[in-house]
Amino acid sequence: MSFFAILCALLIEQVRPLAYRNPVYAGVVAWTRWTSRNFDAGKPHHGWVAWSLAVCVPTALALAVHWLLILTLGMPFAVLWSIAILYVTLGFRQFSHHFTGIRDALEDGDEALARSLLAHWQHVDAVNLPRSEIVRHVIEHSVIAAHRHVFGVLAWFSILAAVGFGPAGAVFYRMSEFVARYWAHKNGAPNQPSSVWVQQAAERAWSVIDWLPARITALGFAVVGSFEEAIDCWRNDARRFPNENDGVILAATSGAVNVRLGGGSLRVVPATDPLPRAQAGDSFGAAESGLDSGSTPGREPEPAHLRSVVGLVWRSVVMWMVLLALLTLARLLG
Repeated sequence: MSFFAILCALLIEQVRPLAYRNPVYAGVVAWTRWTSRNFDAGKPHHGWVAWSLAVCVPTALALAVHWLLILTLGMPFAVLWSIAILYVTLGFRQFSHHFTGIRDALEDGDEALARSLLAHWQHVDAVNLPRSEIVRHVIEHSVIAAHRHVFGVLAWFSILAAVGFGPAGAVFYRMSEFVARYWAHKNGAPNQPSSVWVQQAAERAWSVIDWLPARITALGFAVVGSFEEAIDCWRNDARRFPNENDGVILAATSGAVNVRLGGGSLRVVPATDPLPRAQAGDSFGAAESGLDSGSTPGREPEPAHLRSVVGLVWRSVVMWMVLLALLTLARLLG
């Protein structure tokens, strides 16, 4: 039933995307703030206590509702619950409007608008970016967003659904990503910044949780793109990026579509309220790092590469959906 739930959620999200401001997001933000405010007491172990509550309580709640529906109303209602959970955790439309706006601006020759949209999306200083660098940053941020909003959710949902945990995997993955990103940004808030301990706990947990999904995403890009080049770039150039898991994905993307990625990072614009940045879905490990570890081999980024990346992502989605369909069919026949 996981294939059916994923397919329905993707179709519903394309027809009626989740609103930018919605009650689910407001509840997640309120819960994350409450856990850090009440359990972030500045001690090393408090970081893991706050992280465990922020992530594991919503995960357990999603699992409890899933099993309650199975035991009381039956599997069809549990599938509907899975679709609802996937609808709020999975989907392209949660970030694709940023990508589309910048791509359209570049195709119209309006580089100033493209810089402005990129700066608004990632809260960075993009005033002096040349055209090729605009394209490069859009590719990097969009690919990471696609991974975190789609492929990573698919991976954790599918793995845990196989052992009867249903939508808990999707909630666990997205909550882990959100609290790490939110607490990292909240560190710059003037009122009650996050302590270093909760940030470290969230970042370490997220690094472990995203390890396997990142490599599944990279493998998918390699299969549907230029396989040998993607694998070679993965092996040799992933370390050029400050975040190990993101580096694997970006290196595979670079090889799969033959585009140069990596290099200098954007300068983050200071913000007094971390909430807009946390909601924007930026790559919290990349823009802030300020690292310049060189670029991957490949062609200079051009607007045409944006369409290549879109095709790469959609082909990967189709590939994984076909694989899930075959596994579901084999399970039903077996």
